Amino acid sequence: MALMDFIKKQFIDIIQWTETGDGTLAWRFPMAEMEIQNGASLTVRESQVAVFVNEGKVADVFGPGMYKLTTQTLPVLTYLKNWDKLFESPFKSDVYFFSTRQQVDQKWGTPQPITIRDKDFGAVRLRAFGNYSFRVGDAKLFHTEISGTRDLYTVADLDGQLRGLVLQNISNAIASSGVPFLDLAANQIEFANALATQLKPEFAKIGIQLENITVQNVSLPEELQKVLDQKIGMGMVGNDMGKFMQYQTAQAIPKFAEGSASGGGGIAGDAMGLGAGVALGQVLAQNLAQGLNPNAAATAAVAAAAPVSEISANDVMATLEKLGDLKTKGILTQEEFDAKKAELLKKLV
Repeated sequence: MALMDFIKKQFIDIIQWTETGDGTLAWRFPMAEMEIQNGASLTVRESQVAVFVNEGKVADVFGPGMYKLTTQTLPVLTYLKNWDKLFESPFKSDVYFFSTRQQVDQKWGTPQPITIRDKDFGAVRLRAFGNYSFRVGDAKLFHTEISGTRDLYTVADLDGQLRGLVLQNISNAIASSGVPFLDLAANQIEFANALATQLKPEFAKIGIQLENITVQNVSLPEELQKVLDQKIGMGMVGNDMGKFMQYQTAQAIPKFAEGSASGGGGIAGDAMGLGAGVALGQVLAQNLAQGLNPNAAATAAVAAAAPVSEISANDVMATLEKLGDLKTKGILTQEEFDAKKAELLKKLV
């Protein structure tokens, strides 16, 4: 019976793996009851690694190339099985192939806002997303820590673990970088570099090599986004406070115009709009003068300190037009309009 069993056995003389699609990280060569013939051929293609496992212990690891399986090419397995140098018997061993090519365009993101600590703002809540690429860097470690004895292990099987590592280390990445969060949020490349520095050793613990990571979007709370917008505006004018005030003033003019055109707000709102418009014009004029002539600051300060003794005809006409609108809307009576008109006209005399 023993002789018949030996005759019925099939022996493997070629061991190789041709990937049939994307997304496979580890694949076990189908052995069933077969044994490997002494002198069999092992083919490991580029972007692959083959690992021989004997009775649960990782033995020999092969990079790309063609090998003839003998005691010289299987030193660890030879030691584990106590073979002599002239062995010629078939043998059993589990053989695993690992794909070492890059797995690209892997997505990561924060399903819920996460809280990070920042030296400038304390606690900040944010959302972010991007993509990353990785490869199996240490096949032996990946086998012992992750894939194990499974016949097939794919990128999809590992996806949740890697996403968790990314989310877990965002806060640490920002803290360890020493860069203020606003600077990171304004420069997504710098943010990605800080994240990669934190993640690479974490990925390496399970045999994975992080190749690249990108930050495609960072969503901030509205209050912090306003601060970031102001910081960007300062950068646009070279961090010159005078120019930044001119920029802020110019940004505010359309808002006042919209308020006046809408006709809302009642008497108080219209009065505030009228007064604010005059004040805003003065500020804008001063800022523009300072921008054109740096020495005008002292002159502007003296002019601001001096009392305004006269009102220009243009100001009177603008005020009369405003009062006429109030009368048309029924806010002022004809008598009130005539009284205010007479008062304004006296200032021109």
